[in-house]
Amino acid sequence: MAQLLENKVCIITGAAQGIGRQIAEQFAADGAVVYACDRQAFTTDNPQIHPIELDITDATAVKTALMQIFKVEGHIDCLVNNAGIVYNRKIGMIMREETERMFLVNVIAVLELIQMVSRLMARCGGGSIVNIASVTAVLGSPGQVAYSATKGAVISLTKSAAKELAPQGIRVNAVAPGIVKTERFAELYEANGEKIDERIHRIALGRLGTPEDIAYACAFLASDRAAYISGQILGVDGCASI
Repeated sequence: MAQLLENKVCIITGAAQGIGRQIAEQFAADGAVVYACDRQAFTTDNPQIHPIELDITDATAVKTALMQIFKVEGHIDCLVNNAGIVYNRKIGMIMREETERMFLVNVIAVLELIQMVSRLMARCGGGSIVNIASVTAVLGSPGQVAYSATKGAVISLTKSAAKELAPQGIRVNAVAPGIVKTERFAELYEANGEKIDERIHRIALGRLGTPEDIAYACAFLASDRAAYISGQILGVDGCASI
């Protein structure tokens, strides 16, 4: 029986740790050839995962990397825009430099990646793009106003890109995680444990999300089993957003 992503060439950003690393490992387990991109260098023993040191805000470097992958593989089937940054600030404490940096990484770089990779996908009849949004863009979150705005932009971008790229056979969806237990979560919990406990109690399924939960959703959306799904925002949040 064929694997879910057998022979698919997949690019994943922000893949050195946390959710991105789990997505890369899951895609490889499902049969994909994975190009795992991150600003920091990292290693892996998995022969199907190829680490690439890449700053996604450097458009020239991104274009060079994509063209090299396309030259080697002959096709690119999936892009997962996972890389992102967050500065948690209340409205009165928001700094312009931090907001600009979040929009550059979380929105502008994502748009440019979609722009470049869609041209390559179109040459081979289509592909799948999966953006990582956030439940904060749906529900709002005190202390995350600017960050929520960037992820709201990702949701709007996803829906519009899906309609524009559909004639080229390119599907665009987003996964909107809830609270996920990663290295970043541990740091947040240390600073705001009581408030986070209140949010956890509002999760209907009664637990935190895991990187695996997000990776499974991304793998499905990247696969041919989701061939008629595009323009959707899939909440992977334990029923916290309903």
